[in-house]
Amino acid sequence: MSLIYEYKLDGTNAQYSAIEEAIRTTQFVRNKCLRLWMDTRGTNRNDLQCYCAQLAKEYDWACALNSQARQAAADRAWAAISRFYVNCRNKKPGKKGYPQFQHDCRSVEYKRTGWRLEPDGRHITFTDGCQIGQLRLVGTRDIETFPITRLKRVRLIRRADGFFCQFLVQAQRRVHHVPTGKETGIDLGLKEFLTDAQGNTVANPRHLRKAEKKLKRLHRRLSRTQKRSSGRKKARKKLAKGYLKVSRQREDFARKTANALVSSHDFIAFEKLSIANLVKNRKLAKSISDASWGRFLLWLRYYGAIHDIPVIGVEPAYTTADCSACGARVKKSLSIRTHICRSCGLVLDRDHNAAINILAKSRTVGQTETAPSAGGDNASGQPPSTSSRRKPTTGKVAE
Repeated sequence: MSLIYEYKLDGTNAQYSAIEEAIRTTQFVRNKCLRLWMDTRGTNRNDLQCYCAQLAKEYDWACALNSQARQAAADRAWAAISRFYVNCRNKKPGKKGYPQFQHDCRSVEYKRTGWRLEPDGRHITFTDGCQIGQLRLVGTRDIETFPITRLKRVRLIRRADGFFCQFLVQAQRRVHHVPTGKETGIDLGLKEFLTDAQGNTVANPRHLRKAEKKLKRLHRRLSRTQKRSSGRKKARKKLAKGYLKVSRQREDFARKTANALVSSHDFIAFEKLSIANLVKNRKLAKSISDASWGRFLLWLRYYGAIHDIPVIGVEPAYTTADCSACGARVKKSLSIRTHICRSCGLVLDRDHNAAINILAKSRTVGQTETAPSAGGDNASGQPPSTSSRRKPTTGKVAE
């Protein structure tokens, strides 16, 4: 199990420029490795790792980047390649995700070498040839309390509001769960973010919808600027900060809602929604993306794992149509928000009815959903990260 600790970096403009150069080198190595795979049949992961040393000999500025950081860039290329292979083997319908060259790399990853954490735990020094030097870590986590052998990776990330440093820490995280004797099923929707089997609801925050007016104004301001001008760079940065704020609001809401739900129940059932298919509906795609169901479910499984309580995923088929009292099937369109059963006379909110059905359906499911190792990130396929900074407060059709 692992955790992610994140800090904001405080340095000089020269140091930020050095980080940018390291990120560009990472992108270059990744793209060159991808080109080698395209041009040479039978290229494997080991070939890409060896190619990094060859690139360092050919390009002096590439040699400045730490050798393990170059290998991490090669691993990024291989991750895209292996994902393409898996999709082909599984005969995934549609596009198979053929690897593409990267043009917007925003991070560089160091493994065990090329950096040194200072004894005070508030400064980190990069010792490779990129000349990044010593940077101050802005955050409240005590990273120095972990043995250095548990720090498996350091990643420098560029975002709209500055540069950040992530530490991957190998650690166990367990929370003593206080039993409540409560079980519930949850139905995700767009009118209400979720409705549980007891009829309680959580309002849909609609972060993007609320910020849309400001974002549109920033888009117009950007479109009026001249290309490659300093004014355009400033307008673009403001727009990026606007979207970053929305992203952090979604993350904060998903994390807090999932934590509250897990802390107050001993058993939770949810729908295994195919969100990638749902967003193909062009009329609902923006609202579904704004609700960020996928991120919420990721946090729900994560907190279920560290609290050691069952979190069950069930198929969503007919959970809305079936009557929770008698089982009769009452078909209804999205515009009908009330479940009215002609067989038993039950009148109930459609989401409440669905939540009851989800809970009942989960009792017949024998397999518990489990979260992966706690504390990773999306790129590595691990659960959500544990950030050191308090961020801003950062199938079935939606019903």
